[in-house]
Amino acid sequence: MPEIAEVARVVHFLRLHLVGKTISQVAAPDDANVFGKVGTSGPAFARALTGKTVVDVGSQGKYFWMVLSSPPHAVLHLGMTGWVEIRGVQTGYTRYLERTKGRDAEAWPPRFWKFHLETGGGPKVEVAFTDSRRFGRIRLVDCPGQDIRKHSPLVENGPDPVVDKDVFTEAFLRQKMRSRHVPVKALLLDQSTVSGIGNWVGDEILYQAKLHPEQYCDDFSDADVATLYEAVRRVCQTAVDKLGDSDEFPADWLFRHRWGKGKKDSPTTLPNGDRITHITVGGRTSCVVPSVQKKRGRTTIDDVKGEGEEEEEKEVKEEKSATPPPEGTESRFFDGKKKKKAVNSTNNSKAKTKTKAAEMVEERPSKKTRTSKSRAAKQEEEEEEEEEEEAKPAPAPKTSRKSNKPKKEEKVTEPPPDLGRRRSARLGRASG
Repeated sequence: MPEIAEVARVVHFLRLHLVGKTISQVAAPDDANVFGKVGTSGPAFARALTGKTVVDVGSQGKYFWMVLSSPPHAVLHLGMTGWVEIRGVQTGYTRYLERTKGRDAEAWPPRFWKFHLETGGGPKVEVAFTDSRRFGRIRLVDCPGQDIRKHSPLVENGPDPVVDKDVFTEAFLRQKMRSRHVPVKALLLDQSTVSGIGNWVGDEILYQAKLHPEQYCDDFSDADVATLYEAVRRVCQTAVDKLGDSDEFPADWLFRHRWGKGKKDSPTTLPNGDRITHITVGGRTSCVVPSVQKKRGRTTIDDVKGEGEEEEEKEVKEEKSATPPPEGTESRFFDGKKKKKAVNSTNNSKAKTKTKAAEMVEERPSKKTRTSKSRAAKQEEEEEEEEEEEAKPAPAPKTSRKSNKPKKEEKVTEPPPDLGRRRSARLGRASG
């Protein structure tokens, strides 16, 4: 994913070729992801830029924007695979060129383009935004150009360690680390804490600071915090100064050796023999050199099996060896509950079932109280009718209930004797 260094490279080329130019044409087909997920559309973006002059280009972390001669202004995020192409200019960095190897460099607009624009006058400049995986975001922010960072999404992001040197201080970083309890790698990747640090930059910072990514951020000494702060400033500033060109990165950087995971014949050690490993921290793959990045405090691994969990495991083992409760007392699908109740006697389980039954009985009248007034009135009428019926002789209720079908009742009582007579008559005739 493009990070602070790659964004600095894009901003560099846009400032060099686009600032001061007036946009004459914009083509931007609608894309539900790139435009739609941030509340705009391709055609709306094209209308907003056409005829405007690009006054300035700025950045904060992984975001960059174009300040136009009038609002709204374009704010962009490269996502996973986004990039800005300028026709006739090599804007890509080394790893970007490796990923796009085989594409037709002369084709315009380039493959996977989301918008492309032209400037009027001479010399004409053509710019395109490409994104094969469509995780990039292009939005419009309607505000004065100098207030873009006061609006979403930039206002929710933390300071840029290169642009905001007066905000991103050692005291600022210490306060953030003391107020959270997460792995330090996860803290660095949190854009609301610091803008622009992604996976490879975060790994490089921790390697240069000789700190383990899994160690909790609130478990570092003041000296470690100072070391981390200096590493953040040095790595980010160097990467931005080199415009993300890895060929220009220092020779002792982990970046030059970190890309071998899962690749055949790729090195798994540094030139000095130190082993390179890959672990998952905060949901992200992290490159670590264990001989350099020592654990000096609590880590996520230490919390996996604490004392409390060890005791729970012992209890579970004891419960498994205990005699199971009698069959029928509880469903076999609730094994977890059954294990916990195994130590209780059968009488206690029966008592619990009785109390549950009593509770169910007690709940029944509560349902009557919740019924409407019309139901209550009907109930009273039915009770009065029942009292009247009780005052009558015993057979009366039966006849009243089945008064509509008296004939059927007579047939039901009389069939046995009738059947007997008919059968005897038939026998008599047969004998005669």
